[in-house]
Amino acid sequence: MKNMRFTGRVWAEEGGWVARCVELNVTSQGDTESDALRNLREAVELFLECADPVEVAERMHPEAHVHEFEAVCG
Repeated sequence: MKNMRFTGRVWAEEGGWVARCVELNVTSQGDTESDALRNLREAVELFLECADPVEVAERMHPEAHVHEFEAVCG
């Protein structure tokens, strides 16, 4: 077994929090931000355990970077 690093994008929605793994497009949720991240980790681990290696490779974007930027609106 080896550890892999992933990026979690987390945001609040009605009644809870949503967390998405940027690299694999796996999503989970929770009552709190911490719950959502913990549930996302579990969802990613289960996905990696069960998914076909070809599907994992197709979903992975190891060179993905997360940046903030501003855009003019209106």
